[in-house]
Amino acid sequence: MLKIWTDGSCLGNPGPGGWAFVATDGTNVAERCGGEANTTNNRMELMAVIRALSAAHRHKSVEIHTDSQYVKNGMQSWLQNWKKKNWRTADKKPVKNQDLWQQLDELASNIEIHWIWVKGHAGEEFNERCDELARTSAEKLK
Repeated sequence: MLKIWTDGSCLGNPGPGGWAFVATDGTNVAERCGGEANTTNNRMELMAVIRALSAAHRHKSVEIHTDSQYVKNGMQSWLQNWKKKNWRTADKKPVKNQDLWQQLDELASNIEIHWIWVKGHAGEEFNERCDELARTSAEKLK
């Protein structure tokens, strides 16, 4: 199974932001990163997973390791209700980052995802590498 670590970073919120993922099949490791000049941390967390799943399109099943409760909870708990309520939250406000949630939902419909939450900044090798790549991408946009 392909294992993927993702992370997003933002210098200011909003501000310049970066996203990154590291993927491994147990033998090979691939890294990708990028950024946006004016964004938020949550958008970059979502973009990291979107980019990772886009790159993993040939795989039927993946593990996503994320330190973002926002992304994990959104995909596992909130998304179905948002869609039922026409992209409104429980308190009837529009869902933030709807465009990215819709992209992620579409990508996730074609792949089995095992979501694994990891504590950020806790020394896990690939999570730390993602953090470094995302931060560096954001810093390049300052």
